Amino acid sequence: MRLGEVERLRGEISEFVADVFASLPRRDQRGWGGCYLRGLMLDGRRKSVQPMAERLPDGNMQALQQFVNQSPWDPLPVRRRIAERLSGAIGPEVWVIDDVSFPKCGTASVGVARQYCGALGKRSNCQVAVSVHAATDTASCPLDWQLYLPREWTEEPDRCHRAGVPDEAVGHQEKWRLALGMLDTFAGWELEAPVVVADASYGVSTPFRTGLEERGLSYVLALTGKEVAHAEEAEPHRPAYGGLGPPTLPRYRTPPRAVSALAEETGPEQFTEVTWRQGSKGPMTSRFTILTIRPAGKQSLAAAQTAGGGRNRWDGILPTRTLLVEWPHGQNTPTGYWISNLPATTPIADLVRWAKMRWRIEHDYRELKHGLGLDHFEGRTWRGWHHHVTLVTAAQAFLTLRRLDPKAHTPA
Repeated sequence: MRLGEVERLRGEISEFVADVFASLPRRDQRGWGGCYLRGLMLDGRRKSVQPMAERLPDGNMQALQQFVNQSPWDPLPVRRRIAERLSGAIGPEVWVIDDVSFPKCGTASVGVARQYCGALGKRSNCQVAVSVHAATDTASCPLDWQLYLPREWTEEPDRCHRAGVPDEAVGHQEKWRLALGMLDTFAGWELEAPVVVADASYGVSTPFRTGLEERGLSYVLALTGKEVAHAEEAEPHRPAYGGLGPPTLPRYRTPPRAVSALAEETGPEQFTEVTWRQGSKGPMTSRFTILTIRPAGKQSLAAAQTAGGGRNRWDGILPTRTLLVEWPHGQNTPTGYWISNLPATTPIADLVRWAKMRWRIEHDYRELKHGLGLDHFEGRTWRGWHHHVTLVTAAQAFLTLRRLDPKAHTPA
């Protein structure tokens, strides 16, 4: 936005800040929060503190720097209020779990390490954050963030403390554990979870899927097609007991197969054409089918044994799950796979719409990065990073509310 446009919205921004930053104890903190939001919305190539302060008529680099990097305000109540307002305004059909990377130079910025960087498409020096977004086909907004700390950080507590990482966050947690932790946070905020959607980096994790099921959450998660499973009709066989040692466990007579092979055997004639939304070039349509499978592999086996009361009490039957498969016109084999704990009787149009709704967060990332400077933060500390992403989320939330309803800045 140009300066004149932002200044005309100054009253609305102030009302929005008074609501979502109500947890900040001091009036001057809320004032600098509003100033920072206006700086993020202003046109400009860099959205770090110095250039924003120079563009704002009331900008003060030292005050903004102190507000973001040193001021001890808690970002979590701010995110909670944003999540409450956006959930009410958007009415999300899905919560999308994803991770995003921030290329970085040097080694001092919190969480930075050589790891896969989605922004560059290769391994590189970067930070990685896990995020949860509320989404429909027409609107979306991030609700919460967690910065991922690689083992090379968590194995050096002194390094973490120098970057301001709180003691409770120093232990290493996989990205899927961070995601489950945020879902637990939402439950504490009494936000009702819709269907959880994520890409294959989360879908292939049996512990993640089990964690969702233990929380009573429905999911539609992408797979790569390489995951192994048995067909629904497969039944385990218990060999006769030989009289020595513990009884032999039940086992399936045939080895599990890749879900891509099970899907291809179905044949293209079993696939139904489904349109899931209108794109810029017309309806988005492809062919899909629903299969019922029994996920196998070491993790699935261990999870089934645990759920069945332990290794020696388990009946050997792997539980069924629903598999959504896409086989586009013109392709020789299926190209897309999603696993779900929803029943196979769920309307295929719903499963497809939820599976495909992950595209919406690409809109979020474009606006957050290119428009609002999500990856422009130049500080190095845990506190500064979490303050910055919270402020960027607030700026996008304000813009999303205005797109949905020009009067949506009025607190509920």
